[in-house]
Amino acid sequence: MKIILTEKINKLGNIGDQVDVATGYARNYLLPNGKALRFSRENIALFESKKAELAARHEAAKKSAEGSRKAVESVKFHMIRQAGDTGHLYGSVSSRDIARLLKELTGVAVESSQVLMGSPIKTIGAFDTKIALHPDVIVPVKIYVAQTQDEIDALVAGKVLTFGTKNIEEEKVEEETVVEEKGEEETVAPELEKDSDEEKPVEQPSAEKVEEKKPAKVKKAKAEKTAE
Repeated sequence: MKIILTEKINKLGNIGDQVDVATGYARNYLLPNGKALRFSRENIALFESKKAELAARHEAAKKSAEGSRKAVESVKFHMIRQAGDTGHLYGSVSSRDIARLLKELTGVAVESSQVLMGSPIKTIGAFDTKIALHPDVIVPVKIYVAQTQDEIDALVAGKVLTFGTKNIEEEKVEEETVVEEKGEEETVAPELEKDSDEEKPVEQPSAEKVEEKKPAKVKKAKAEKTAE
């Protein structure tokens, strides 16, 4: 759908730009919130008649956003959440959660779409994001997510949190190494034993042993001959 922007939209255009957008985006967000007009000759004329007013409104909104910058920069975005042994949250931290916390701590109201965090946070840790108070006023912020305030303090101090599964993985690697070494020993042992057997000299039978192995009849005949 082709529209006429009545205010600046990041990554889309400036006031007065005529752009093509997805129909759903236009109908569900831009048009109902007064951020754009449907493209038509009548609306082009309407925009031109209100262009100065729209520009003045844009500047006023920008000035108000600049006034809120310091308040947003000073906010401690500390989110206490439950998590499993791997550090994965039971749930997630969304842009709506960040917007709600900002409103509670500063009174500054923003829409969830103004929290530029991309996908929801699903693990414990420290995350960089931005809050667009205005298309020309974007404030970088840090989000800290942990199970306790002590863990959050550690993250703020720059420490890296570790979890039980890491130790388990290390133990698993050690066990696999021991098994591999043991397997190598078992493989080498038979070969060494085989080589040892091959190197043994062949034992020559003694005269007594040969005599013992002769049949009884032969021994008897030999004894009679000796008696004669």
